[in-house]
Amino acid sequence: MSDKTKEITVCLTPALLHLHDVRNSIVVVIDIFRATTSMCYGIANGAEGIIPVAEVSTCAIYKDHGYLLAAERNGEVVDGFDFGNSPFSYVTEKVKGKTIVLTTTNGTKAIHLSREAKKIVIGSFLNLSVLCDWLRKQEDSILLVCAGWKDNFNLEDTVFAGAVIHQLADSHQKGDDAALAAEHLYLAAASDLSGFLAKSAHTKRLQHLGVQKDIDFCLQIDLLQNIPILEGDRLVALKE
Repeated sequence: MSDKTKEITVCLTPALLHLHDVRNSIVVVIDIFRATTSMCYGIANGAEGIIPVAEVSTCAIYKDHGYLLAAERNGEVVDGFDFGNSPFSYVTEKVKGKTIVLTTTNGTKAIHLSREAKKIVIGSFLNLSVLCDWLRKQEDSILLVCAGWKDNFNLEDTVFAGAVIHQLADSHQKGDDAALAAEHLYLAAASDLSGFLAKSAHTKRLQHLGVQKDIDFCLQIDLLQNIPILEGDRLVALKE
């Protein structure tokens, strides 16, 4: 067995981010339902870039400059914007060659708060394996930042964090109890991901909005082979 010196830790909510060593870590931002899934899908479908901003007012500043404006709050599209964070808004015919300015309730906030990291990449079940293959090769410690829901813990982001930890068991040691707990949650969920996460508060929130198809889409594993990475103010496709 190799001597594992690289650590992987989990921030269960952005409210706890100040307790973590962001500056010396590669941060993976996770917002499974639905922001980081849509970011991965949009970049894969040819978006030139996605500019994540924390506030709706900041997103509105980009109006009339040729950008697509996407704003979501509480699971719904904000009035006056092109779309929200449903992955079905990020199809090729809508986003290819475009730059999207995006603000969401949780995901873009988590990115904003992680900006001092060595690198920020975006994780979803859609790019799980390619993300883990890339992370395995990196020399820096990894911090998995769960976007949660309005600074509270949520189930789906933590289960995804556990999936990453499980895949990286050969190269990274778990650095905190949150990582240990996340892996246990993932192992409990792995045989029936959809059924396990049907219990989650955000699943029920989205079902109430009539977007079960979004939930199903977000739980597809390894649909994509791309990793969005933050370069400057925008997410672009990672080039090896």
